[in-house]
Amino acid sequence: MTHVHPGRWRLMLALAIASFTTGSTALAAQWEGTIGAGAIYTPDYLGSDDYEWNAFPGFEATYDNTFFVSMRNGIGWNIVNQNGWQVAPFLGYTFGRDDTGDIADLDKVDGGATAGLRISYQGNDWRYSASAETPFTGDVDGYRFALKANQVTRFGERTVVTFGPSVAYTSADWTDDLFSVSPSESARSGINAYDPDDGFFAIGADASLSYYLTSQWSVTGIVGASMLTGDASDSPIVNDHGSDMQWRTGAFINYHF
Repeated sequence: MTHVHPGRWRLMLALAIASFTTGSTALAAQWEGTIGAGAIYTPDYLGSDDYEWNAFPGFEATYDNTFFVSMRNGIGWNIVNQNGWQVAPFLGYTFGRDDTGDIADLDKVDGGATAGLRISYQGNDWRYSASAETPFTGDVDGYRFALKANQVTRFGERTVVTFGPSVAYTSADWTDDLFSVSPSESARSGINAYDPDDGFFAIGADASLSYYLTSQWSVTGIVGASMLTGDASDSPIVNDHGSDMQWRTGAFINYHF
């Protein structure tokens, strides 16, 4: 599971609720998905080596396998949906950089909404996706490309295991907004000034184990890791005061409708 800033789930949940309340009873019957709650253990900010637990909601829903609202994939519309292929413009959210812990004296970088396009393919037990997105609010600029693969394996009627690698590339402007240290920030924080001039890759993998208590209720455990490379890894925020290896884990209880 990709690390998600709290601002993203607030945006996703608010828009999800709005979409349901505006629908009629007849339309609501064609919605299907999962709603849940749990806790995740993630770094304080991207590149940090300090971790904390946070309560976290889970939400995935589709209408007629076309319109979707998702904590992971944003809000979008499958304009192509045939022969296993889906093409969807979407709205998402990207986290910024909180001024906390080792970087409390640096400027806060506000996250913001993004607009993007995702192409995915479902083949047997594997699902593949490629996406591109760019922020249009907040303090983060530039663009991000992401490639993901995910395998779903069922053991009996109650147990489902997923696993998949991922790679993301973030442009120079995006890297600069999250990992730079200006001379004024350096003077008040003691962290070396840093001005990245290139993008970075984040390479990782995620796995989950779900056990269905009933046909509608399940519990899920997740674990994942990613490594920052390039100018992000070289930033003193990461190299001197954090870590380029980012871990995450969590547990959820889910209701399927």
